[in-house]
Amino acid sequence: MNSAWPILSVAGDSTLLVAGLLVAAGVFTWVERRVLGFLQERLGPNRVGPFGFLQWVADTLKLLTKEDAPPEGADRLLFRLAPALATLPVLAGFSVVTFGPHLQIASLDVGLLFALGMLALSVYALMLAAWASHNRYAMLGGLRAAAQLLAYESFLGLSLMGVVVRTGSFDLSAIVEAQRHLWFVVYQPVGAILFVIAGVAAAHRLPFDLQESESDLVAGFMTEFSGMSFALFFLGEYVAILLISALATTLFLGGWLGPWLPAPVWFGLKVGALALFFILLRAALPRPRYDQLITFAWKYALPSALLNLLVTAWLQIMSATA
Repeated sequence: MNSAWPILSVAGDSTLLVAGLLVAAGVFTWVERRVLGFLQERLGPNRVGPFGFLQWVADTLKLLTKEDAPPEGADRLLFRLAPALATLPVLAGFSVVTFGPHLQIASLDVGLLFALGMLALSVYALMLAAWASHNRYAMLGGLRAAAQLLAYESFLGLSLMGVVVRTGSFDLSAIVEAQRHLWFVVYQPVGAILFVIAGVAAAHRLPFDLQESESDLVAGFMTEFSGMSFALFFLGEYVAILLISALATTLFLGGWLGPWLPAPVWFGLKVGALALFFILLRAALPRPRYDQLITFAWKYALPSALLNLLVTAWLQIMSATA
């Protein structure tokens, strides 16, 4: 029994974390719809529950009961597998996120790399969904997703290397502890901005959602999906936004550090503020053309990330030899 206790403890903590993330993602959809309704001078959900708060519960029940059938000619195995791959790796990425002192599922020396790797796996879900759907619009959306992720992943990791150079660690807990005197957003403003931009693209959020642009691709890679398969893609997107917000908080905003309030509360407030910023970004910016999206990544963002890393490394060497 003693040998099984650590496994049971981790399993219990993981179950609580996943349940909390599912509820947080559902509430996030309600907040987004209410905020967008206010900004666009229209009503958001306001019927089910107080201020429409239970609308996300009603939507979940509706999607659970809708027909979910693969189209004719589809690869049924991959068609069923793709929605799960859109959600499970992102949920796994939260296992290394530190919500407070010693408050995480798994403490890894390479926790940052693990989280980024889980986030990057979502492109396989999009490509499998596109291929399995046997639909031209879906295939075009999948190709766009692959090209976009390749472009923006090229500087997503590089934007964080300045933080790694300053701390000498990929451990998220160590990175938070290194910010006790000053947040890294002060030392690494360029890296923080580039990470947020790349994070929006990695989560496939507007204005970087051209792989599902309804104006020219119907719904892109999701064209043939309905019911809970459709819901899982959106769940993966919202959980990815929360993961990006959690990583940005950990890497640049001091993580759970803060006065007076308990550490998890500080962490939640910072993550919530960043998630709200993503909603405001969606309301404020239109979609760019696809060539503009890719050009920005390769011609401007990637060189900026490399220059930021070079300057950070030079300053670190100078301070070490002074």
